[in-house]
Amino acid sequence: MKRFLVALALCGGVFASAIERKEAYPREVKPEDAIATFEIPEGFQIEMVASEPEVSDPVAMEIDENGVMYVVEMHGYPLDKSGTGKVRALHDTNGDGRMDRSVIFAENLVLPTGILRWKKGVLVTDPPNVLYLEDTDGDGKADKRDTLLTGFAMSNPQHNFNNPILGIDNWIYLGHEPAVTTKTFQKEFGDRGGEIFYPHLPDSPRLPENGLGRGVRFRPDTKGLEVLSSYTQFGHTFDQWGRYLLVSNANPGYHEVIANRYLQRNPDLLISKVTQTLSDHSSEVFPITKNPQHQLLTDLGVFTSACGLTSYQGGLFPAPYDSVAFVAEPVSNLVHADIIRDNGASFTASRMQDKKEFLASTDSWFRPVNMYIGPDGALYVVDYYRQIIEHPEWMADDVVKSGALYNGRDMGRIYRISPKGTPRLSWSGRLDLHALSDAELVEKLADKNIWWRRNAQRLLLDRHHETAIPLLKRMATGNDPKGRLHALWAMEGLGALRADDLQRALKDPEAGVTENAVRIAELHLAQFPELIPALTALANHPNAKVRFQVLLTLGEIQSDAKSTDVQSADAKSADALKARETILFKDLRDPWVQTAALTSAYGNDVLFAETLKRYKPRDEAYAALVQRLSTLTGARGDAAAVRSIIRKALAPASTQGWQAPVLRGLAESLNKKTDLAALKNEKSLLLNASLKNPNPEIRQASMQLLRKTGLPAGPETEAAIKTAVLTASNKGTTTEKRVEAIQFLSFKNPAEHSDMLQKRVEPSEPRPVQIAALKTLSAIPDETVCRLLLDRWSSLTRDVRESGIGFFLSDPKRTTLLLDGLEQGKIDQASLGWPRSVSLMANQNETLRNRARQLLTQKESQRHVVIKSYQPVMTLSGNPQAGKRVFEQQCAVCHQIGGAGGVAFGPDLGTIRNRRPESIMGDILDPNFSIADGYDLWQIELSSGESAQGLISSETPSALTLSNYGGQKKVIARKDIKSLKTLGMSSMPVGFEASIDKQQMADLLAYIKNAK
Repeated sequence: MKRFLVALALCGGVFASAIERKEAYPREVKPEDAIATFEIPEGFQIEMVASEPEVSDPVAMEIDENGVMYVVEMHGYPLDKSGTGKVRALHDTNGDGRMDRSVIFAENLVLPTGILRWKKGVLVTDPPNVLYLEDTDGDGKADKRDTLLTGFAMSNPQHNFNNPILGIDNWIYLGHEPAVTTKTFQKEFGDRGGEIFYPHLPDSPRLPENGLGRGVRFRPDTKGLEVLSSYTQFGHTFDQWGRYLLVSNANPGYHEVIANRYLQRNPDLLISKVTQTLSDHSSEVFPITKNPQHQLLTDLGVFTSACGLTSYQGGLFPAPYDSVAFVAEPVSNLVHADIIRDNGASFTASRMQDKKEFLASTDSWFRPVNMYIGPDGALYVVDYYRQIIEHPEWMADDVVKSGALYNGRDMGRIYRISPKGTPRLSWSGRLDLHALSDAELVEKLADKNIWWRRNAQRLLLDRHHETAIPLLKRMATGNDPKGRLHALWAMEGLGALRADDLQRALKDPEAGVTENAVRIAELHLAQFPELIPALTALANHPNAKVRFQVLLTLGEIQSDAKSTDVQSADAKSADALKARETILFKDLRDPWVQTAALTSAYGNDVLFAETLKRYKPRDEAYAALVQRLSTLTGARGDAAAVRSIIRKALAPASTQGWQAPVLRGLAESLNKKTDLAALKNEKSLLLNASLKNPNPEIRQASMQLLRKTGLPAGPETEAAIKTAVLTASNKGTTTEKRVEAIQFLSFKNPAEHSDMLQKRVEPSEPRPVQIAALKTLSAIPDETVCRLLLDRWSSLTRDVRESGIGFFLSDPKRTTLLLDGLEQGKIDQASLGWPRSVSLMANQNETLRNRARQLLTQKESQRHVVIKSYQPVMTLSGNPQAGKRVFEQQCAVCHQIGGAGGVAFGPDLGTIRNRRPESIMGDILDPNFSIADGYDLWQIELSSGESAQGLISSETPSALTLSNYGGQKKVIARKDIKSLKTLGMSSMPVGFEASIDKQQMADLLAYIKNAK
C-alpha cells in the first residue's frame, strides 16, 4: 500500500538509508536542446509548445473552448506555503505552434494541483479548497475568486487532492486519497482536513473528515457532494464508456469496479476491496536517463511515482492507441503506455512495448507529471522540470540542506506528441466552440476526439436550452455510438429523458451505450417502473460489463407495498431477482460478480437456497459464494434462520459439500444480535459434529461455530470433554484428531486439564499438537502458559516459539514475564519478530511500554556499529542460488521479489535491485532509519475494548483490511472502530544480523540484485 502522491512523486520503496553521491548532479538541458534527449516510437513526433520563461513548474493544464491554454504552476513544492502558486494563460500569437505570450490569470495560490474549465471561469484545486476563478472584465486576469468547496487536508504535498475532471455523467471528480502522517514537517503539513462542504450553501451535504480519504465527486448546480468507494493519488481518468481508472505511485493503473452507492445498501456485507489492479506484467520500467541521481527512498527500475493517468481518446493516434492508457513516471524520466483490454467486470493492462517505454529522456531533469488530450487529438505532456522531484520528508539531510530543493523552479516545459506529419499546433486563440449553435454543439457530441465531445456536452448543459432537446433525441438514435452516449447523458443533465428514450437505449447495439443506459435507468426506476422488464431482459446480454451493471442496478429493486398495483410490483421484483440469479451463476467465477450480487439488501435468501441447490463440490467459486451468503445470514441476527441453516447443514443426509462453508460463514458473522439461548438443540448438533463427523472440514467448521454459540449444558458436554482428554493423550490417534480434541478442551475450564496439556508441549510430540496445547493453555486466565514457555523455551522449535510468543501479549502480567525473559536472556529479541516487538513498544500500559522500548531499542541505538561490522560483505562474492535459499528461509514470510516467491506483506524487494548493494544492506540492518511511506504500523482500538495492529492494506468506506506478519489479514468494519492512529514504527524488525552471517548476506544481496 505504498502511497506517494504521484505528480511530484517520489519515492517508494523499501526502508532506506542515505545514498552517497559520488558525482555532482547533471546540469539542466536548455529548451532548444531538449527534443534531442527523447526516444519515442517510430511513427510519432514530439514538439515543445511551451517552456520557460513563458511557463515554469507546471503540474496541470486545460484548454478552453476559445483556444486558451491555462497552466497551473506549483512553485511552492516541496516546502514553501507562502502563496507562490499561479495559473497562467498561454497564447501562440504568431501561429508558429509555440506559446509566446504568457499572462498571469491568477496568483497567490498555495500549492495548486489541478484545473478544470467551468461555467465562465475555471475551477482550481488548491488545498484545502476548490476555487472558482473568473475574469469578469475581459482583461485576461481573474478578478472573481470564490471558494466552492473546502475542508480537504493540507498533508504532504504529494498526497493532497488534485486534478478535477468532468465525468460523462455530469459530475466533477476530484483525485483524492487519505492524508499522510508527516513526521519531519508536521507543522507545515500536519493538517489532516475536516468536514468537506460548500461554504456558501448552508443546506448542502457535508462529508466526514477529509472525505474518509476517498475520492470525492460533486455537482455545484445541484448541491451534489459524494464520497467515492476508492481513492487515487495524483491523477485519474475515465475510459470512453465512463469506467473510472485510478493510479498510485507504485501502481500505474487500477479500476474502481464497484461504486460507493452500491456498498451502502447492504450493511451486513463487509467489503474491504473495491478496486482491481490492471497490470498483467511486472512493475519494471526502462529509463534511458544518463547519470540519474536519486534520493533517500527512491526505488529504481520500477514504478515509484506513477501519476497523470490518461486514457487516450484523441482520435488522432493509430490503432491500437484507441485502447491505450498513458501514465507518467517522473522519477524515471519517462511516460509508460499500456493496452487496456476487457476482462469480465474489469480489465487487464499489457505493455505496449517490450522492455521499452513510449517516451523516455536521457535528461534526468525531465519530470512528466500530467497529460492532456488537446482539441487536435495530440497528447500534451506536462513537464515539471526539476532537478529534484522527491520530497524532503524522505530525503537525506545533506540534500535538504544543500540548497538544491528548488533548482528548476523557474523552468518547465509542455510537449505535444502526434503522429509524424501532423501539422503544427493551430488551435491557440482560434477555436470557436463557444460560438457554435446548439445544433452544431450536438453534432460535436459524435466527434472522434473526447475534447470536443466533453466540452460540447458541458456547454449544452450550461446553456440549458429546451430547443436543444429534440436535437439531442435525434443524436441519441443516430449512427455514431459515442454521439448516442453523450446525447443520453446530456439529456439526463437537462432532465429531458423519458421512458421511451431509455427503452430504446437499453437495446443499443453498442455494449458501452447499453451499459450507460442501465446506469441512467437506475436513476429513474421510481419514475419509470416500466423500465424493469427491459433491464431484466439484459440478463443474458453477450457483454460481461453490461451484465455486471445490470446485476448492480437490479439490486435496487424490491416489492413496493405502496404501489397501486402490488401484484404487478411483486412480479417485477421476482423477475428482477430471477435476472440477478441468472447473471450470478453465468459469471460466478468472476469474484466481482459475487460481490455485486451480495451488495443488494433484497432476495439474498432466495439466492442462498438456489446456490445450495446448484452447489458443485470442490468448486472454489461455489464454496466462496456459499460462505459469503451464510455470513449475511449470521450478521442479521435472526435466530430462527440460524437454527434452520445449522440443522440443514448437519442433517445426516447432508453430503453435498456445502456444509463446511455454510458453518464457516455463520461462525464468521454470528454476533450479539442473535438470541443464543434459542440455539439449544443446535449446540448439541454442533458438539456432536465437532467430535464425530467423518469430514474434517465439517468438524473444524462446527468447532468454529460452537466457539460462538457456546457449549450445550448437560451430561453430553461432560462426556465429550472426557473423550477429548483421552484422545488428546493418545499418541496412537492421528495428529489431526488429537489437535481437534485439544482445541475442544479450550471451550470449558481448560485449567482442569493443565497437567495433561503441559505434557503435550514436549519435543517428542508432533508440532501441531504442541501448538494446539499452548493455545488451549493460553485460555487459562493466568500466567500458566507463559511460565511453561519460559521454562521450555530452549527446547522449542522455531514454529512452536512463533506460535507461543503471542500468548505473552494478552495481558499486563503475561507481558511482564516476557520482558523478564528478554532482560534475562531467556528469549532473544530476534525471536519476537514483527509485529510483536512493535506491539510491545506500543503497549497501552505506560510502564510496560517504556520498559519495552528501553529493552528493544538498546541494539537499535547501536545499528551503525552493526552496519560497520558488516562492511566486509562488500568484498565477498555472493552466490545468487545460495541467496535464494536465504531469501526463502528469512525473507519470504514478508516479501516477494518481482511479485513472486513469498508473501506480499512488506515491500517487493524487486523494487530495489537497481540500488547499490551497500545501500540495500543498510536498509536490511537498520530498517527503522526511515519507514517507507505506506508501510507504517497502525493501531486500532475497537468499540469492544479489543485492539489490533497492522498495515492497512486496503480500505473502503465501510471496512478496512489489516495485514500482518506472514500474510495474515483481518477485515474490520469501520463502525466497530473506536480510534485509529499510526504508530510511526517500521514493519521490519531490527536484529536481522542474528539470523544470517556475512557470507549469507553477500549471497542474499546477489540474489536480490539478479533475481528475475
